[in-house]
Amino acid sequence: MAVEPWSAGQRPAKRATIVDVARHAGVSTASASKVLRGVQGVSPEMRERVEAAMAALSYRPHRLARGMRGSTFTVGVMLSDIDNPFFGVLIKGLNEVFATQKYELLIAPATSGEDSQNAVIDSLIDHQMDGLVLVAPRSHEDHLEEIGKQIPTVVIGPHGPSQQYDTVSGDDRLGSELVVDYLVALGHRRIAFLVNQHPSDLVNLPEEARARGYEEAMARRDLTSEVTLIEGDWSHEGGRAVGQRVLETYPRPTAIFAGADVAALGVLARCWEAGVRIPEELSVVGYDNSPTAALVPVSLTSVDQSGHEMGATAGRLLLDRIGGRSEPRNEVLTPRLVVRRTTGAAHS
Repeated sequence: MAVEPWSAGQRPAKRATIVDVARHAGVSTASASKVLRGVQGVSPEMRERVEAAMAALSYRPHRLARGMRGSTFTVGVMLSDIDNPFFGVLIKGLNEVFATQKYELLIAPATSGEDSQNAVIDSLIDHQMDGLVLVAPRSHEDHLEEIGKQIPTVVIGPHGPSQQYDTVSGDDRLGSELVVDYLVALGHRRIAFLVNQHPSDLVNLPEEARARGYEEAMARRDLTSEVTLIEGDWSHEGGRAVGQRVLETYPRPTAIFAGADVAALGVLARCWEAGVRIPEELSVVGYDNSPTAALVPVSLTSVDQSGHEMGATAGRLLLDRIGGRSEPRNEVLTPRLVVRRTTGAAHS
């Protein structure tokens, strides 16, 4: 079918449609649609003409129409804590994977509360996302299983395996063991661990695995009597509160394993304000190896759980699920300890 291209000055005033693109490129609507959908067999010349027309007309596919054809090419990402710098690393890994397939990420922050997170998840499902990535959710397992039945889902943080969704996590017990073994080698015995508070009926959370790894490593070193669990929140304010409690404790721990970088930064802030010398008087260790931890003024010793690769792995798993895979996958990444200036030999 011969189609007359748009001549100069005929660019439509309203939002361009695929019909407008086809006319501008001088091809049929079906041919333009094939280029848009990435169908194999389209000649390079036709693809170039259609893509040039799309650029000239500032064409954007209508997302609702795409959804009616079976895909919106969008993925919803629920973040349980938008202030956690580690989550930005996860997002970079996710985005790199989805961008190659022309998917867009819709980032939806929530609070740490289960009700808030469930409301965000329901909203993402209602907006017809093609899939979900849930970062450190505080949902019960049976609820996550129900979500997985409704929509392709990957959960980052909590440990699997599950039946209806995929999981990506670090080996959190090993990460804690690396911290304890390193601190003990520096002469530390009074090593405290910041326990992240959570509802007691939630299981398989990273904080549980890290606490077990800490206790097991202390026991293996015959330091069970020195185990100190300080309850708080893995947040900056939670870390500051724990820092204040440590300042008021006698004898003080010689080292604090904060469980997460965001909490470790809070501990450091409060101790620096009080004039505590780090690491001469107190060693501090985080977990995540976030970009903030690597900043020279901070230089926080931390466990690297490969956040970028964690996000990328979650992205690849979700694309597989969107593509039709139904059997569950449980990916566990191996952590490593990154030593910086917030740790040193134990003081006498």
